Amino acid sequence: MTERSALTPTPVPDPTDSDPTGSERPAPAGRPRVHYAWVVAGVSLLVLLGSAGFRSTPSLMMDALHNEFGWSLGTISSATSVNLTLYGLTAPFAAALMDRFGVRLVVVCALLTISVGSGLTMLMREPWQLVLCWGVLVGLGSGSMAGAFATTITGRWFRARQGLVTGVLTAAGAAGNLVFLPVGAWLVEQHGWRSAVVVVSLAASAVAVPVLVLMRERPADIGLLPYGATEEPPAPVSDGRALARTLRVLRGAARSRAFWLLAGSFAICGATTAGLVGTHFIPAAHDHGMPVTTAASLLALIGVFDVLGTVFSGWLTDRVDSRVLLTVYYGLRGLSLLLLPQLLAGSLQPPILAFVIFYGLDWVATVPPTVALCRRHFGEDAPIVFGWVLASHQIGAAVVAGLAGLARDALGNYDLTWYGAGALCAVAVGLCLALRPDRPGGAGGTVKAVGAEA
Repeated sequence: MTERSALTPTPVPDPTDSDPTGSERPAPAGRPRVHYAWVVAGVSLLVLLGSAGFRSTPSLMMDALHNEFGWSLGTISSATSVNLTLYGLTAPFAAALMDRFGVRLVVVCALLTISVGSGLTMLMREPWQLVLCWGVLVGLGSGSMAGAFATTITGRWFRARQGLVTGVLTAAGAAGNLVFLPVGAWLVEQHGWRSAVVVVSLAASAVAVPVLVLMRERPADIGLLPYGATEEPPAPVSDGRALARTLRVLRGAARSRAFWLLAGSFAICGATTAGLVGTHFIPAAHDHGMPVTTAASLLALIGVFDVLGTVFSGWLTDRVDSRVLLTVYYGLRGLSLLLLPQLLAGSLQPPILAFVIFYGLDWVATVPPTVALCRRHFGEDAPIVFGWVLASHQIGAAVVAGLAGLARDALGNYDLTWYGAGALCAVAVGLCLALRPDRPGGAGGTVKAVGAEA
């Protein structure tokens, strides 16, 4: 039995006093037993909930902007393309900036940028102003809270349950759509598109408050180990040059075959989710006579099943070969997209609801295994590498968002884009199969790698 003096004011640390996970240091009596990692994860969840909802708003405004200003869907889609591109290109630099200046400062600045960009949209009169406000400002802001943010949080605060927490944070994107899409669609129909952008602007400012109050940078800052850790992690190394480090990591990762396979497959992921379905599902359904509010509700319902699918994917990522998961996900997604043109014609009959469930479960289930593979192949540089992989995701989304709008203007429907997206998913399956098997040490990818493979 460990002996302690009753007169000693501060208890002597004893490993047997730690919780069963070994994730926090012994604490004085009365201190909460919930690891602060879960508080940080909760704040991160709120940030990602809001960020996803902010990004979903342009799809609700396409018909309204077309009717008020006479802009073509291709023109309106160009703003979304710029938004998606900057969202992706900002992510890897945001990860390095978080290392240099701190998560809290970067996230608060990002939220305020979204608030300003969205608010200024109310004053626009020309297409370039939409591109500037929603494309550039909202794109930069939302990109700073992209997947690299979730990867940074899980990497710093968790050693156990990394796959599960990554899945939950990724699912926050879908959950954000659950809130903003139905509410935003109702606001657009009842009070005009300007009411929706006001709500986005105010919400972005409000989310910044809990970040300022509750966010902490690292467990060591408050005397803790990462959740599930049994020893102190290595001290972070930073040369203070975020831009140089981001480019240096990219240069090293670009020598890896795994990087290009992951980037290529994730570009297709973006093209077939945010670029096509996220941007064009509502106007495509409206082409078949479906009211905008109904289409927005269906897209939100996709988000319901996305939450379930992504959390379950995170759980699976801790247990199953990530390559196998990605192969299955892309294959099923391609099948659902090939069937979508026929399903949309049936409006709200059971087939379209089946698509909503099936596609929703698969929407961003690809993220946890992709993050796991980045960790496995690139170790401590994984957040920045995933930022670059996410950049490819958003570039793929941006290209397809623009092309789908042009195809709709030229052909009068979206059928060709759905078939093309299904074919792209078949390419993604091939890229995932070309990845080398996971290294020994577990299927989920939670074992730290020593660096990028040559």
